[in-house]
Amino acid sequence: MTSTWTLKENSTGELEVTVEGEAWKKAQKKALNYAKSHMNLKGFRKGQIPDALVKKQLSSKALYDMASEEVANEALSEGIKEHNIDLVARPTLDVKEADDEKAVLVFTCTVLPEVTLGEYKGLDIKKADVEVTEEDVENEVKRVQDRYADWVVREDDDAAQLGDQVVIDFVGTKDGVAFEGGSGENYPLELGSGSFIPGFEEQLVGVKKGEEKDVEVTFPENYQAAELAGQPAAFHCTVHEVKYKDLPELNDELIKKLKIENVETVDAYKEKVKTDLTAQKEREAEENFTNELLGKVCDNANVEIPAVMIDAEVDRMYKEFEGRMQQSGFTAKQFLEATHQTEEAIRAQMSPEAAARVKTQLVLEAIVKAESIEASDEDVEKEFTTMSEMYNMEVEKIKSLISPESIKADLANQKALDFIKTSVK
Repeated sequence: MTSTWTLKENSTGELEVTVEGEAWKKAQKKALNYAKSHMNLKGFRKGQIPDALVKKQLSSKALYDMASEEVANEALSEGIKEHNIDLVARPTLDVKEADDEKAVLVFTCTVLPEVTLGEYKGLDIKKADVEVTEEDVENEVKRVQDRYADWVVREDDDAAQLGDQVVIDFVGTKDGVAFEGGSGENYPLELGSGSFIPGFEEQLVGVKKGEEKDVEVTFPENYQAAELAGQPAAFHCTVHEVKYKDLPELNDELIKKLKIENVETVDAYKEKVKTDLTAQKEREAEENFTNELLGKVCDNANVEIPAVMIDAEVDRMYKEFEGRMQQSGFTAKQFLEATHQTEEAIRAQMSPEAAARVKTQLVLEAIVKAESIEASDEDVEKEFTTMSEMYNMEVEKIKSLISPESIKADLANQKALDFIKTSVK
């Protein structure tokens, strides 16, 4: 076999392989035997029809096409090896020409795109300083009081205030017509919680038990139900009860109800809250720093990403979405029906993030290459051990599910990220 490789635009190219001689004769013989085994001809048992009669029943083109399919994998494999082609999707095959002596196969390939790196070392990006204030701690402590608070019914003449809970019936209409999902009965709504459409809750401040009130709002432009997005609507509300929140006293007895190990006093709880908030803010600062840094490095790089790579990433993201839905007790189909969306719309929304993920991966791989970064076999074994402990699964089982090469590539990318982090000014 002989082959040529021509790289074209947008990371696509043509691998042309000429198959001739013994390899092509064997491919034709296999194709003929396959046709013979599946052909029914009166007077002959299946598989026993003479070759000459089989050929009469088939066109030359049909036989050559079948032979091309027989030899395609071997031809593709040899061409990839010869020209060091890094495929990112299964190529398409076209039989350019074929006769008894040879076949010329053309594989249209999508390959790993070339990345032109910009600045990625010594960038002037800093991680934000972390500070936990007394107000932060007090807000967390207030949440404990909220958790154990009682809702107390206000007197009939007492007006609802922000922070109160109103129990209401409501009917939503658009252009005077009630719409699906816009009604509720005996609904407990905490004013100021932001759980309803913007502007709704504030209009109920001042209502009293037994009153009726019409609330007028405009749905957000990005509202999940497309037919309501950006549209004005009215809600007729009937108030059954108004309640205020009675907070318990903040004392050691309240803290003990939390049943936190080694935390039985208010002071101990505040200290724990401060420690936990510091760790949380540190994680957030690190995540924001990483995202900003990677974003800058990717903005500085140039790469033309093939559509098939973005589509593949969207597929992975959609599977993640389906998994999250299942964990929440729903199916993806139920979510789509409830939000009046389609799978195509969700996938379209995912596409920009998918493109960003793919670019980030490609840029990190380019840095790995540029800086000759490697993950050692020891690094890989440590990672397998860590995963084994994390998932409570035997190392050999994990190795049967994830290849060491994949782990090595991921670790190298992480080292590339660490490299650009440590190089910042």
